[in-house]
Amino acid sequence: MKILSVTAGAANMYCGSCLRDNALARELMAQGHDVILLPLYTPTRTEDRNVSEGRVFFGGISIFLQQKSALFRATPKFLDWLWDRPFLIRFFSGRGVQVDPASLGELTVSILEGRDGRQRKEVDALVEWLRHEPKPDVIALPFTLLISLAKPLREASGSAIVCTLQGEELFLEGLPEPWRGRALELIRSCVADVDAFLAMSNASAVQMSRYLRIPREKIHVTPLGIPLDGLSPADRTGASPRVVGFLGRIAPEKGLALLADAYRLLRGRSDVGPLRMEAAGYMAPENRGYLADVEAKFRAWGWADEFQYRGELSREGKAEFLRSIDVFSLPCTYDEPKGLPVLEAMACGVPVVQPRRGSFPEMVESTGGGLLVNPDSAEALADGLQAVLRDRVFAARLGSAGSEAVRRGFGVEHMAWRTLKVYESARRIMDRNG
Repeated sequence: MKILSVTAGAANMYCGSCLRDNALARELMAQGHDVILLPLYTPTRTEDRNVSEGRVFFGGISIFLQQKSALFRATPKFLDWLWDRPFLIRFFSGRGVQVDPASLGELTVSILEGRDGRQRKEVDALVEWLRHEPKPDVIALPFTLLISLAKPLREASGSAIVCTLQGEELFLEGLPEPWRGRALELIRSCVADVDAFLAMSNASAVQMSRYLRIPREKIHVTPLGIPLDGLSPADRTGASPRVVGFLGRIAPEKGLALLADAYRLLRGRSDVGPLRMEAAGYMAPENRGYLADVEAKFRAWGWADEFQYRGELSREGKAEFLRSIDVFSLPCTYDEPKGLPVLEAMACGVPVVQPRRGSFPEMVESTGGGLLVNPDSAEALADGLQAVLRDRVFAARLGSAGSEAVRRGFGVEHMAWRTLKVYESARRIMDRNG
C-alpha cells in the first residue's frame, strides 16, 4: 500500500504524537509498505531512527510571518525555500519564544480556513508537490487541526483521507473566544471530507464524536502501540527506598503536582517503608515555575532530598529510569487520549496507578497491569499507590501481567496492523464511491 502520512513537528520537544507517527511509519515500512512521512511546521524529534522527509511544509517561520503581514503572503519562492530550511526552523524554534494565546487562536483559525486563510500559499505548495508524486492510496492527517487539508489533498490525488484524533480538545478548549468557537465550527464543517477517523480508545471515540460532531461509525478504535526494544523488566526485589515514578511532559494537566500531594499522604503511612519520588520528561520554559512549585512543596514538608527531577531523557535513559522505579503514575487532570508512558512503564514490568479517565481505564483493564482510582483526588491516588507498595507479591503480579499483555497486544506491530485495516477499508470506500 502507498501511504502519505503527514506529521506535525513539535520543534525541540519529544512529542507523543510525533513518536507515534514515526513509529507507525517505520513499522509499516518494515512490513513492505511504501510510506512517506511528511513533516509540517518543524522537523520532528524522535527517540528512534527518524524516517520523516527532510523537507518541511507549512514551515513554522513562514506561517507565522504570513499570519502577521500580507507582505509575506506574496514573497517569491526562493525566500519561502530559505525560511523553510529545517536547520533555520530548528534554530528559531529552539529559542523558547512564546506566542500569546490571542495570536495562537488567530493562527489556528487561519490554518483551519485553508485556502481562505492567510496561509493559502502553503496549501498551494503542498498540493503542487503532491501532484508531482505517485498517487497515494491513503493520506493520513495527524489531527483535526489540519483537517482543512483533507479536501484539497483529496482533489489533487483522489486518495482516501484518514485523520487521527490525538487529544485536540485540550488545545481547542484553551483557545480564547472567538477563536475557540470559530475553530470548532471550521473543524466540524470539514468532517465530511474525511473517510475515516482513528481514535486510540473507545472513550476517546465517544468523546470526540460528540465534541466534533463526527458520525460514530466513521471513528475506528486503533489502540496505541509502542516499540518494545529495550523495554524489559528489572528485578527490584528488596530495593529501598521504594520509588514512585512520573514520566511525562512537565505541565499542570499531566498531574505532577497531584502526584506530589498523594506522596505527602502516602509518606505518613507506616506500612510502605522508606520512599522517594522521581520525575522525568520534557519541560517547556513556561512551566519552570510549575516544577519550582512542586519542589517548594517538598522543601516545605522537610523532604527536599526525597524528590528529584531527572530532566528530559533519551530512549535508553527512559528505559533505565522506568526500571529503577517501583510504581508509576501519570495522573492527568484531563481525558488523556494516548498515555504512551503508561504502556512503556508496563512494558518494563512496573505496576501503574492511573485515574479512571480518558484512555487509562481501557489500557489498565485490558492488561491487568495496574490499578484505577478516582480522578483528581490525591487521597484516592495515595490509596492506590499504598496498595501496590505495601505488598511486593501483589506488585510483582501486576507488573508481570502488564509486561506480558503489552507484548501480546500493544507492540507497534499491533498498532500498524490495526491501522492498516482502517486504511484498506477507507480505500475501498473511496473506490466504491468513485
